[in-house]
Amino acid sequence: MDKPLEAESALPFAARLAGAARVAARGLVDFALPPVCMACRAAVDQPGCLCASCWRGMEFIERPYCDRLGTPLPYDSDPLDGPAVSSAALADPPAYARARAVAAFGEVARDLVHALKYADRLDVAPPMARMMARAGADILDDADALIPVPLHGLRLWRRRFNQSAALAKVVGREAKIPVRTSWLTRARATVPQVGLDRAARAQNVAGAFVVPAAARAELRGRRVVIVDDVLTTGATIDACAKALTRAGAGRVDVLVFARVVDGRGGAIS
Repeated sequence: MDKPLEAESALPFAARLAGAARVAARGLVDFALPPVCMACRAAVDQPGCLCASCWRGMEFIERPYCDRLGTPLPYDSDPLDGPAVSSAALADPPAYARARAVAAFGEVARDLVHALKYADRLDVAPPMARMMARAGADILDDADALIPVPLHGLRLWRRRFNQSAALAKVVGREAKIPVRTSWLTRARATVPQVGLDRAARAQNVAGAFVVPAAARAELRGRRVVIVDDVLTTGATIDACAKALTRAGAGRVDVLVFARVVDGRGGAIS
């Protein structure tokens, strides 16, 4: 009769021992590789976070914001009037239903996007994606699937990874939503969007994305969220949204880490 009691008393001890081992291992890692700020590489208390200076420099997008574009609004509307929609969204409605972003594309957000996209800093993808999951909680709440913006095969081969897929994977894990990389493909290569104006960007990606025939039945009627790192003019996202809508998606929303607001931040593909 004593053996079960011994086993039960051993469980908390084993758990404490395992926890102590993890703390010790973490201490050794921090001693050898001290945690640094994701953006500026200054010393911080724990990995995967921003230093105080970079945190203050992040232009977080919080309510009130346009329900369609996800851009900040100067004041909130009366809840009885329904979701607030900006004049820009009314004048030029996007191809998607709603967009959400963590922050405006300012200096710190740009550094993080560049680190992931051009410096192979895959370590910043998980914390960036967790911020995205929080910022997009309302559009993720009833979403059926996440669809990362696809890269053309040649560009994927050169870059070795798709930053949008890396973000979508973590967002999906946080929100418990499946990621469907096969529901949207890039049918043709396009030149980089950097340096192109709005009209040239739209022309560059027109018809570049398609939904494979094998995915159409599964996509039909689904509420999907396109995931990308940054939204500038919206040309790429609009092209993706149009392809998904034509293929029968029930609703298309957008979730990005950063978006250009009022022309600030400069252009990035």
